[in-house]
Amino acid sequence: MACVNGIKPLKKKIKTKELNNNTEIKEDKKNMSATMVRQEMPEFEMEAYNAKTRHYTTVSSKDYKDKWTVVCFYPADFTFVCPTEIAAMNAHYDEFEELGVELLPVSVDSKFSHKRFVETEPILKGLKLTIGADTTQEVSRDFGVLIEDEGVALRGRFLFNPDGVCVAQEVQADSVGRNVDEFLRQIKAWQHASQTGEVCPAGWRPGKKTLPVQTDVEKMTGKVGDYITIEEILS
Repeated sequence: MACVNGIKPLKKKIKTKELNNNTEIKEDKKNMSATMVRQEMPEFEMEAYNAKTRHYTTVSSKDYKDKWTVVCFYPADFTFVCPTEIAAMNAHYDEFEELGVELLPVSVDSKFSHKRFVETEPILKGLKLTIGADTTQEVSRDFGVLIEDEGVALRGRFLFNPDGVCVAQEVQADSVGRNVDEFLRQIKAWQHASQTGEVCPAGWRPGKKTLPVQTDVEKMTGKVGDYITIEEILS
């Protein structure tokens, strides 16, 4: 696949089930850890706890229509790495807001557990985020991060553009937390690429050189190194 701008959703995988009367029905195929990239955001609705207002609420995929959105799954409340990730996102809350990015952390715990978690965990003091309560585990399953045998989600983080298409995801196991600074860098790069039609080289940050392939594709093909150096990329 050429690394050009323009993200279109892939068609969902469909499996066909044959019945005894030779009638066929089609079902969505949901495979754990199947990539969400270039897929549209799964539809969902679930209860949640709004830590900013200290009230229970409901969140829906419809709430994030036409917005840059991060849906971030974590294994469970009252664990060890999870509160550090949530606190790190909250520490950058104003920056996410300036970028016009909605944040939705999610676990399979109930809204009551979320409330108690926020109220008792010192590192979550001053939390402004709303935490989704995927008590049916359907949302985690639809995003491909549910560990069925354990009934918890992997650390899955998904970035959706305003068209509702996933442009980036990161999924990993329990023991290591994710880097919010790196994720913010990716968001800025994706927003720049979406606005300009340019593509961003490795490690791109605002103010650094991009690759204008929409105008110079023939000139640059096979000669990217004549346009940008490894020193510029790593600086």
